[in-house]
Amino acid sequence: MDDTAAALTWPVASPHCIEVRVGAHDIDAFDHTNNVSYLRWLEQCAWSHTCALGLDMAAYHRIGAGCVARRHELDYLAPSFLDDALIVGTWIEENDGRVTMWRGYRIIRLSDGRAVMNARTQWACVDMVTGRPRRQPEAFVAAYQVSPRL
Repeated sequence: MDDTAAALTWPVASPHCIEVRVGAHDIDAFDHTNNVSYLRWLEQCAWSHTCALGLDMAAYHRIGAGCVARRHELDYLAPSFLDDALIVGTWIEENDGRVTMWRGYRIIRLSDGRAVMNARTQWACVDMVTGRPRRQPEAFVAAYQVSPRL
């Protein structure tokens, strides 16, 4: 996490962060960011974090397991607008080492430090060949450690 992201308010000590900028394609008929763009950014941040943990798509295929979204919970706190720079942060909230885990997110507008979204996604471990749920392999349990809350 860079100094800019570190200076913002997070519920955990070291979230994994990416920066995004609201583009014209993100704006809806209400002249603010469309909800689909927020969900896309959450997925991008989650995938960036997963790759940073050493679990890219090649690793998923090698291990024979991957994670797919099972449930999203999105709380919109404030709108964002064209050209807003946003920091998207993620962390692991819960992981019992079985099939599912919860990943937390916060999106913060850089111009004023205001949180515009809090969210959670439940991810399920699946077999890469069958697509059926399966127990997390040891590599997942080791990598997807719960982040301590502040």
